[in-house]
Amino acid sequence: MRTVFIGAGEVSIETAKALTTKGQEVIIIETDKARIDELSEEMDCSFLQGDGSRPDILREVNPEQTDFLFCLTDSDQTNVIASLVGRSLGFKRVVTSIHHEQFEVICHELGLKDTIIPSRTISRYLADMVGGSENVELSTVLKNEARFFTFTAKQEDAVVIKELKLPAEARVVCYYREDKFAHADEETTLHTGDEIVILTHSKNLGELEKRWQPKQRDETLSDSAFSKKNKQK
Repeated sequence: MRTVFIGAGEVSIETAKALTTKGQEVIIIETDKARIDELSEEMDCSFLQGDGSRPDILREVNPEQTDFLFCLTDSDQTNVIASLVGRSLGFKRVVTSIHHEQFEVICHELGLKDTIIPSRTISRYLADMVGGSENVELSTVLKNEARFFTFTAKQEDAVVIKELKLPAEARVVCYYREDKFAHADEETTLHTGDEIVILTHSKNLGELEKRWQPKQRDETLSDSAFSKKNKQK
């Protein structure tokens, strides 16, 4: 596995240390040279000084050979831009960290599916702890070929769930309406603006993306083709 981090913050460093102890290749992109010099003495990974949101910098870490690109700077704007650039350059999976929830809808609209809000994740964990419940790791639930797919319902999706005509091995398990969670079944009526969560077999992801994220998918394919064309030149 090969992972690239943008930003040498605490989360990046702790995650990078955990990965390197497992023998995985890690590269950290950071603008602060003094920070790089400090970390280089204690970490067994590679560093690249520069702005991780710039295409020329990201190209230096070989996007097509990288499994994960984590955009973890302190700037939401930088993380979003870096994620879009990384996706266009062909990184296999791009994870976007944002601190302010106002950027969450924008990330979804841009097709940045792996968006995380660290403060929300930690606060939910602590609240559950106080409530006496044990948290279940997602990795223990999503095994083998199981995957989650989410999309925001448009006007044409405001129907009874059974009328969505989902592929085999795909089910709507819940939805969020005005940020409120609700379970779903075949008779649930969806509203425009609902965020829908589908549990599906991984083989259906391409079909689901083509149906509900065609613009983002086409842009990604076009960017990828453009990159390959430039390389051929």
